[in-house]
Amino acid sequence: MSKLSADERNHLDKGKFAFPKERKEPLENASHVRNAIARFNQVKGVSDAERDAAWKLIKAAKKFDVEVSEANWREIGK
Repeated sequence: MSKLSADERNHLDKGKFAFPKERKEPLENASHVRNAIARFNQVKGVSDAERDAAWKLIKAAKKFDVEVSEANWREIGK
């Protein structure tokens, strides 16, 4: 995965994160999208509504050609 420095991460617009309020799981490129999916269930301190919103952002990141087979986040790992 391509790494973001702390400075790069701090300068990202909130809209570039799956969880913008918490600034967790950046969605800058295909590698970050795949990582956000892999770590999705590990994100702490977020509501189901926030997870629903984050999943929509991840699904919208198909512009990076990442195949997302799950219809929603509750299907991850099943």
